[in-house]
Amino acid sequence: MTDDWRLRLRALPFFGALRLFYHLIKSFETRRSALLMLRRPPGLFQPYGNTREDRYPKIFSHIRAMVADRRENHILSFGCSTGEEVFTLAHYFNQAHIKGIDIDATRIKVAQRRAADLNLGDRISFINTASTKNEQSSSYDAVFAMAVFRHGALQNAPEACSPWLHFDDFERAVTDLARVIKPGGYLALSYSNFRFTDTAASADFELAFASPPDPATPIYGRDDRRHPALADGGIYRKLPFR
Repeated sequence: MTDDWRLRLRALPFFGALRLFYHLIKSFETRRSALLMLRRPPGLFQPYGNTREDRYPKIFSHIRAMVADRRENHILSFGCSTGEEVFTLAHYFNQAHIKGIDIDATRIKVAQRRAADLNLGDRISFINTASTKNEQSSSYDAVFAMAVFRHGALQNAPEACSPWLHFDDFERAVTDLARVIKPGGYLALSYSNFRFTDTAASADFELAFASPPDPATPIYGRDDRRHPALADGGIYRKLPFR
């Protein structure tokens, strides 16, 4: 299809509906993403659940070096999609309890079926939820929020992110993630359209490992406007209570 035809097609008043229908029938992942974008449930950030095994080996390896592998330790994968991050962490940690949570019930069911097939016992669990509000305070040794606080519609760096994401929602979410991390525990947060260091919660953390800035990820400030700064993701250690 030529660029001219693409432009004409996009100009049609029903182009958006046609594109949505195409995504609904194309594949499992595009169906789930399209339905999430259509419903826009409270707590939704990244509607796309594309993932793969061992996607962030440097982050995983650094956390493994920092967190002991013991049965009493607990790890959370926030926005786990169909569970690939959780199953990867199960290879890095042979004893720790690992929980994955995701806003999409169908993706969680896929992860639960795979966990049952692998016979991982009660060490691995998955919950369909949009937030950590029901998790106990100071209960996790490490929390992962990788490529969660972003939206694919922002890849072309529009001036404002507010049609898709809001900084205030991001700050509420990471503040609660901070709440559930033990003092001395770790938050792995990267590939976000917002900066963790722009939140009040970041005052209780210190940087333990910096991920290389991703120039392809646009950053938005507290006013939901595009910010010239580069991303500040990596691994953050929660300071002891003062």
